[in-house]
Amino acid sequence: MSVAPLSAGNARVKQLRRLSRRSERSERRLFLAEGRNAVVAALTAGVVVEVLALPGREHLLPDLPENLPLTLVDQRALTALTDTVTPAGVVALCRFLDVPLEQALTGPFVAICADVADPGNAGTVIRCADAAGASSVVLAGNAVDLYNPKTLRASAGSAFHLPVHVAAEVPAVIAAAQAAGFQVLATQAAGDVDLFAADDLLARPTAWLFGNEAHGLAPEHAALADHRVSIPIHGRAESLNLATAAAVCLYASARVRHARG
Repeated sequence: MSVAPLSAGNARVKQLRRLSRRSERSERRLFLAEGRNAVVAALTAGVVVEVLALPGREHLLPDLPENLPLTLVDQRALTALTDTVTPAGVVALCRFLDVPLEQALTGPFVAICADVADPGNAGTVIRCADAAGASSVVLAGNAVDLYNPKTLRASAGSAFHLPVHVAAEVPAVIAAAQAAGFQVLATQAAGDVDLFAADDLLARPTAWLFGNEAHGLAPEHAALADHRVSIPIHGRAESLNLATAAAVCLYASARVRHARG
């Protein structure tokens, strides 16, 4: 006998809908991943607890583990659970990723986002770090919630297969990176190092330190870095936005790494 899909008024749907609040996600250590690409990435990461789908959309996920619960929901229920105007038909309930700091601080270069408050920027930095071959991203200080639906969507799945550590204190992360053998390079408009002349510097293990999109790096955080790096501006624009600056710096590290083997 077929089972009717859950409606928006169902108690289970109402319970899951509360995960739209950061406090609820933090307390339950659960979040929702929206859309096929995000759900597939979450399945690969092994953090999916339950999949919810519209009837007939199960074919979007043909390789679901047999022991993973699959719950059918109607269109209004799915809309209530998602952050998008046109949900793609599948949602996954997931456990927090919980990446330890020591796991994040490995490899040739990493990105540290200090007080980055915008989910689109944070997610884009994660996506750029993944594309450039960085080992990880650390969201530190008064940072946006990694599990905010907009952060996850902007990461385009990268948040599930690139280690992302969430830390409370920026100075502690900087100290840990330096103790792990990284030089910390802070991005500043008036930095003492020109990015275009920094190839020898970038050959070393590097932790890039990016600041808040509106106010940049706090002076006390920038002072803890080993160097402050500026990105040359040759046109009339005063500056680059956070995500673009991060992409430029991360790809500079990638270019030097690949050029020098």
